[in-house]
Amino acid sequence: MFDVLVYLYENYWRPDACPEHDQLARKLTSVGFESDEIEEALTWLDGLASAAKSHVGQQAARSMRVYSPAEQEHLGEHCIGFVSFLESAGVLPPPMREMVLDRATAIPGAPVDLEDLKIIVLMVFWSLGEEPDALILDELFVDEEERLIH
Repeated sequence: MFDVLVYLYENYWRPDACPEHDQLARKLTSVGFESDEIEEALTWLDGLASAAKSHVGQQAARSMRVYSPAEQEHLGEHCIGFVSFLESAGVLPPPMREMVLDRATAIPGAPVDLEDLKIIVLMVFWSLGEEPDALILDELFVDEEERLIH
């Protein structure tokens, strides 16, 4: 599913630039994605669109997030730490944080892989038509092992 999401991010500048689901599914199939992977990604994207409508603007700018034990288990400490990092850097305001957490908890399996969470963050920015700044893009795309320390 995450390969499909990355493909959409790289090939469509906004969600409204994507064709309708049926046409998009045919295009993704022709590119080589499996039908179950496509269906899972499209269902997940529908949830993202729903989350965007329900979460944007509902949290105060200075709201604090307390994670339930189930969320802590599902997300794991690395993902929670990364979300906290993005919040403290000022690039993930509370409404977007809630969208990220909503979509991360929609992913089966626990804990969520950090690389998958980074794709979720990227897709939340994409769904809102926002481009993360260059430093955050670096955090989202570059593996720690490949990072040069100056």
